[in-house]
Amino acid sequence: MKKIEAVIKPFKLEEVKDALAEIGIEGMTVTEVKGFGRQKGHTEIYRGSEYTVDFLPKIKLDIVVGDDNVEAATKAIISAAKTGKIGDGKVFISAIEEAVRIRTDEKGDEAL
Repeated sequence: MKKIEAVIKPFKLEEVKDALAEIGIEGMTVTEVKGFGRQKGHTEIYRGSEYTVDFLPKIKLDIVVGDDNVEAATKAIISAAKTGKIGDGKVFISAIEEAVRIRTDEKGDEAL
Protein backbone atom coordinates (compact mmCIF):
# COMPACT_ATOMS: atom_id res chain seq x y z
CA MET A 1 0.00 0.00 0.00
CA LYS A 2 1.10 3.56 -0.67
CA LYS A 3 0.02 6.93 0.66
CA ILE A 4 -0.28 9.66 -1.94
CA GLU A 5 -0.13 13.22 -0.59
CA ALA A 6 -0.97 15.85 -3.17
CA VAL A 7 -0.85 19.61 -2.64
CA ILE A 8 -2.92 21.35 -5.31
CA LYS A 9 -4.60 24.66 -6.11
CA PRO A 10 -8.01 24.93 -4.40
CA PHE A 11 -10.03 25.40 -7.59
CA LYS A 12 -8.70 22.10 -8.96
CA LEU A 13 -10.18 19.95 -6.16
CA GLU A 14 -13.36 18.92 -7.99
CA GLU A 15 -11.48 18.04 -11.16
CA VAL A 16 -9.00 15.89 -9.22
CA LYS A 17 -11.81 14.21 -7.25
CA ASP A 18 -13.66 13.42 -10.48
CA ALA A 19 -10.51 12.09 -12.17
CA LEU A 20 -9.84 9.78 -9.22
CA ALA A 21 -13.47 8.61 -9.16
CA GLU A 22 -13.20 7.68 -12.86
CA ILE A 23 -10.45 5.17 -12.03
CA GLY A 24 -12.34 3.83 -9.02
CA ILE A 25 -10.68 5.75 -6.18
CA GLU A 26 -13.20 7.56 -4.00
CA GLY A 27 -11.77 7.62 -0.49
CA MET A 28 -9.62 10.60 0.41
CA THR A 29 -8.99 13.13 3.13
CA VAL A 30 -8.99 16.81 2.14
CA THR A 31 -7.35 19.53 4.21
CA GLU A 32 -7.15 23.26 3.59
CA VAL A 33 -3.52 24.28 4.05
CA LYS A 34 -1.28 27.27 3.34
CA GLY A 35 2.21 27.19 1.97
CA PHE A 36 4.68 28.29 -0.63
CA GLY A 37 7.39 26.81 -2.78
CA ARG A 38 9.58 28.39 -5.38
CA GLN A 39 6.99 31.06 -6.12
CA LYS A 40 7.46 32.47 -2.58
CA GLY A 41 4.04 34.09 -2.55
CA HIS A 42 3.09 37.29 -4.32
CA THR A 43 2.41 40.95 -3.62
CA GLU A 44 -1.03 42.50 -3.46
CA ILE A 45 -2.35 46.00 -2.98
CA TYR A 46 -5.02 46.47 -0.33
CA ARG A 47 -6.44 49.92 0.42
CA GLY A 48 -3.49 51.55 -1.27
CA SER A 49 -0.81 49.62 0.61
CA GLU A 50 1.32 46.92 -0.97
CA TYR A 51 1.99 43.81 1.06
CA THR A 52 3.43 40.37 0.47
CA VAL A 53 1.29 37.26 0.74
CA ASP A 54 3.84 34.58 1.70
CA PHE A 55 1.56 31.63 2.40
CA LEU A 56 -0.87 30.86 -0.37
CA PRO A 57 -4.02 28.78 0.14
CA LYS A 58 -3.69 25.20 -1.09
CA ILE A 59 -5.56 21.91 -0.74
CA LYS A 60 -3.82 18.80 0.57
CA LEU A 61 -5.21 15.41 -0.42
CA ASP A 62 -4.29 12.23 1.47
CA ILE A 63 -5.12 9.03 -0.40
CA VAL A 64 -4.08 5.47 0.46
CA VAL A 65 -4.16 3.01 -2.43
CA GLY A 66 -2.99 -0.50 -3.19
CA ASP A 67 0.37 -0.82 -4.92
CA ASP A 68 -1.35 -1.65 -8.22
CA ASN A 69 -3.26 1.69 -8.25
CA VAL A 70 -0.42 4.08 -7.41
CA GLU A 71 0.63 4.94 -10.95
CA ALA A 72 -2.93 5.42 -12.25
CA ALA A 73 -3.88 7.59 -9.25
CA THR A 74 -0.74 9.71 -9.58
CA LYS A 75 -1.32 10.26 -13.30
CA ALA A 76 -4.97 11.18 -12.67
CA ILE A 77 -4.00 13.74 -10.01
CA ILE A 78 -1.29 15.31 -12.15
CA SER A 79 -3.39 15.55 -15.30
CA ALA A 80 -6.39 17.03 -13.45
CA ALA A 81 -4.41 19.47 -11.28
CA LYS A 82 -2.01 20.79 -13.93
CA THR A 83 -2.49 24.33 -15.19
CA GLY A 84 1.03 24.78 -16.52
CA LYS A 85 1.58 27.76 -14.26
CA ILE A 86 3.80 28.15 -11.22
CA GLY A 87 2.25 26.88 -8.00
CA ASP A 88 0.45 23.84 -9.46
CA GLY A 89 1.63 21.78 -6.48
CA LYS A 90 3.41 18.56 -5.65
CA VAL A 91 2.70 14.85 -5.24
CA PHE A 92 4.46 12.76 -2.60
CA ILE A 93 4.29 8.97 -2.40
CA SER A 94 5.27 6.98 0.68
CA ALA A 95 4.91 3.39 1.87
CA ILE A 96 2.17 2.37 4.30
CA GLU A 97 2.90 -0.60 6.53
CA GLU A 98 -0.65 -1.41 7.60
CA ALA A 99 -4.22 -0.18 7.39
CA VAL A 100 -7.11 -1.29 9.62
CA ARG A 101 -10.78 -0.52 9.12
CA ILE A 102 -12.09 0.27 12.60
CA ARG A 103 -15.66 -0.92 12.02
CA THR A 104 -14.82 -4.41 10.72
CA ASP A 105 -11.19 -5.02 11.75
CA GLU A 106 -10.31 -5.64 8.08
CA LYS A 107 -6.60 -5.20 7.40
CA GLY A 108 -4.37 -4.36 4.47
CA ASP A 109 -5.91 -3.78 1.04
CA GLU A 110 -9.31 -5.00 2.29
CA ALA A 111 -9.39 -2.04 4.70
CA LEU A 112 -9.12 0.42 1.85
